[in-house]
Amino acid sequence: MATTSPVHSTGSPRRRSLRGRALFTGAVATVAAFAAVLVATPDANAASTLGAAAAQSGRYFGTAIAASRLGDGTYSSIAAREFNMITAENEMKPDATEPQRGQFNFSSGDQIYNWATQRGLKVRGHTLAWHAQQPSWWGGLSGSSLRQAMIDHINGVMAHYKGKLAAWDVVNEAFNEDGSRRGSNLQGTGNDWIEVAFRTARAADPSVKLCYNDYNIENWSYGKTQGVYNMIRDFKSRGVPIDCVGLQTHFTGGSSLPGNFQTTLQNFAALGVDVALTEVDVTNSSTSQYAGLTQACLNVPRCIGITVWGVRDSDSWRSSENPLLFDGGGNKKAAYTSVLNALNSAGPGPSSPAPSGSSGGPSPSTSVPTGNGNRLLGAQSGRCIDVPSASQNNGTRVQLYDCNGQTNQQWTLTSSRQLTVYGNRCLDAAGSGNGSAVQIYSCNGQANQQWNVNSNGTITGVQSGRCLDVWGTGNGQQVQIYDCNGQANQRFSLS
Repeated sequence: MATTSPVHSTGSPRRRSLRGRALFTGAVATVAAFAAVLVATPDANAASTLGAAAAQSGRYFGTAIAASRLGDGTYSSIAAREFNMITAENEMKPDATEPQRGQFNFSSGDQIYNWATQRGLKVRGHTLAWHAQQPSWWGGLSGSSLRQAMIDHINGVMAHYKGKLAAWDVVNEAFNEDGSRRGSNLQGTGNDWIEVAFRTARAADPSVKLCYNDYNIENWSYGKTQGVYNMIRDFKSRGVPIDCVGLQTHFTGGSSLPGNFQTTLQNFAALGVDVALTEVDVTNSSTSQYAGLTQACLNVPRCIGITVWGVRDSDSWRSSENPLLFDGGGNKKAAYTSVLNALNSAGPGPSSPAPSGSSGGPSPSTSVPTGNGNRLLGAQSGRCIDVPSASQNNGTRVQLYDCNGQTNQQWTLTSSRQLTVYGNRCLDAAGSGNGSAVQIYSCNGQANQQWNVNSNGTITGVQSGRCLDVWGTGNGQQVQIYDCNGQANQRFSLS
């Protein structure tokens, strides 16, 4: 748990009992919707590691690290190669960082921080206030004394890491399954303890993202999810400093990917916070569930990243369920490929489903302007299809960007239905499936470089029959192909 920390450090005394989990029934239709990701064939220029693939859409893909395992060459080499965000599994928790009152110990936390930053990896802090893994001396405190101990702990730890971390899980697992507050000793200090923790954290470090983290909040209709949502909504309405919500995403021990997972992410994000999947593991490494949770994150612009809770199955707190992306020998599993393909092919994510009553396929237009200097202008965004940095390199993925009239935004529709830029590069689909990247490539006359510019404003690939599509309207949103639905994010004018 990014905090509930699935804690299974070999040789570590900091273990916690397995908690009960609500059984979420994953919707078959949702899993089926991601099936294409499992068989997607990445293009030749696709990223070959999880972190690099996630970075293409401005996200991270991270893992939890145990300091005691960094001496394991296989473990550390996989972690350094594959991930671009690191969370300390246990080493930054309250019992580890302040074993005696006022006496802080950052040796293990710093070991992980230094290992990560020396390799160019970012670090998330986990966690500052939690009902579990508390220092033993907290057990003798209550009321205002415990409240002050929490405040002092937050100030002490955050002062040490000020300006160094990407985010902190300020509070972890403060809710019951029914959406009420957990009856912890911290809750006993007063119902405002979570607010106090966040206000203290913001004063201690104005620059770091402050997150609330919990498990079993993936299903939108579940009581616990609603309880957390209502707290975040209240905090945002009153100006309580909170930047993100971490959904631990432990689909283990009887839980599974709910059909409304993306809805949950979208609804939290709509409150004005980022969302992140912070402690992912999945029973038997289900490829469909791993692909599904990854795609759900990609489909939500404010889903900033995914962290798996451990490197290899043997490192997992639930190792008997084989829930991670690498087996005990460090070999990539099928689930790894499903995640990598999703990260590489989905880009900013697929478009929304077609509205009821929408018409069938588009019809090609016979009156499209040809010649030089035409813009491809997005109807929804008002931005142009653009080749980043005016690159002429094969495989450069096109994006939306403010129209500027430069040559990297000037497209010519030829009589052979190619859309050319610079005179010798063609708009090219890197595949034919949903989410396939749209890029530039040397013109070759193949069907994946031929396009129908249609009377309804869509542009469809001759090979795939799918529409040019963007997920989002901002500068830098990448272009892909996806099933045509007639919505504004699939309409472009060539003018």
